[in-house]
Amino acid sequence: MFMFENQITIEDRPVLEEYLNGYDYQTSGLSFSSLYMWRNINGFSWQIIGDYMFLAGESHLEMEDGGRIEPFLFPPLTRTGSYEPQGLRQAIYEAKKIFEKGGYEMVIRLLPDHMIDIIRQACPEELEYIEDRPNYDYVYRRQDLAELKGRDYHGKKNHLNYFHKNYQFEYVPLTSDMADAAMRFIEESNEHKEISEYEMQLLKMEEEAMADVFRNLEKVGYLAGAVLIDDKIEALTVGGNLNKDTVAVHVEKANTNFRGLYQAINNEFCKSLPSHVEYVNREEDMGIANLRKAKLSYKPVRMVEKYIAAFK
Repeated sequence: MFMFENQITIEDRPVLEEYLNGYDYQTSGLSFSSLYMWRNINGFSWQIIGDYMFLAGESHLEMEDGGRIEPFLFPPLTRTGSYEPQGLRQAIYEAKKIFEKGGYEMVIRLLPDHMIDIIRQACPEELEYIEDRPNYDYVYRRQDLAELKGRDYHGKKNHLNYFHKNYQFEYVPLTSDMADAAMRFIEESNEHKEISEYEMQLLKMEEEAMADVFRNLEKVGYLAGAVLIDDKIEALTVGGNLNKDTVAVHVEKANTNFRGLYQAINNEFCKSLPSHVEYVNREEDMGIANLRKAKLSYKPVRMVEKYIAAFK
């Protein structure tokens, strides 16, 4: 189900990035690399209304409980760096009509806290704002993750040192020429997982998405790397530029049979980034307790707080 006129394609990258780069949204989902990766799984679509671009998608999280999949609206995008309240208000209500015509209520999700006032000025009384903690982004200093210095990173450094001492490895840029090998690694990683039918369904959807991503790494502009052990991919990561000084990590996977490999792929990827990159956004924890614990253990320097804006 696509709410708006246009789907996400590589050919539309220039116009999408004109709006995605038009304002410092800071949130991991608002990059072309992320939107392209998950475009089919989440039914992403877009439409320009007035001076603004509107993106819609749908979440599959409700499927686990047998609930109805509800579409949502991303924060409205500007290409000028500014928002005009009256024009934005008219555009929001036009988007609302499109949702209602499809039989859905319009809800803005993944709204960063620094954009609440923008929406509030356009719609002063109509919306309520609900904290969305599972979707907070974790932001780290690239240098911290590349160096792992100090007491806070003592445990991580121990695992990394163990890996370095016990395994011969090579870190290489991941390219589209390696797509088949990357997919074999993904499929093997998922093969023996003991998970629910719902979780396996999501993994299969992810596999389909990654097969396309691996074939188009350069065309989409992904930043990607892999750890090879005995010339075989045993870990990989795929990310993309979020803004001038921040890179977002969209996917990170490692063979857990190698102690310290997760620390190694994270460390090597951060060391490989250009020097102008100051921060790494490692996205949200989705409310998963173990994932939250792991992300907090890397000591984020800040969180990108996100909210749900719903009409009263």
